[in-house]
Amino acid sequence: MSARTKARKRALDVLYVADIREISMTDALVMETTRAMAQPERNSSWGYAREIVQGVIDHRSEIDELIETYSQGWSLNRMPTLDRAILRIGIWELGHNDEIPDHVAISEAVELAQSLSTDDSAVFVNGLLGRIAASS
Repeated sequence: MSARTKARKRALDVLYVADIREISMTDALVMETTRAMAQPERNSSWGYAREIVQGVIDHRSEIDELIETYSQGWSLNRMPTLDRAILRIGIWELGHNDEIPDHVAISEAVELAQSLSTDDSAVFVNGLLGRIAASS
C-alpha cells in the first residue's frame, strides 16, 4: 500500500471519528496530530493525511455543496457516514490537489468504498465523483 493510500485511510479515520463522535473536524485533527506525534513510525503517511483533513476543513461548505448538488436525491445526512467522508476526501483531491490526477482520486475513493462501506457505495462514489470531475 502506497504512502498516499495509507494517508487517505488515515484521513478517512479522522473524518469518520469526527462525524461519529459528533465533534468538530478540527478537534479530531488535533487529537490525531497528538497521536501521530507519539507514534513516529507512522509518520510517513501523516503529512498527507493532515493535508487532506485540513483541506476538507478549509473547503467544507464548498465540498458539501458539491455533494448535495451531484448526489441526485441523497442528502448529506442520509448518506452512510463512511461514504460522506470518502466523498469529502475525493472532492478535495479533485478540486484542490493538482498533484493527483482526477482518475487517481476517483479510483482511490472507489477502492476505499469497496473495502470499507456498503455493497452499493463504490458505484455511488464513482458516479458522483465522475460527474463532479466531468463538470470541472
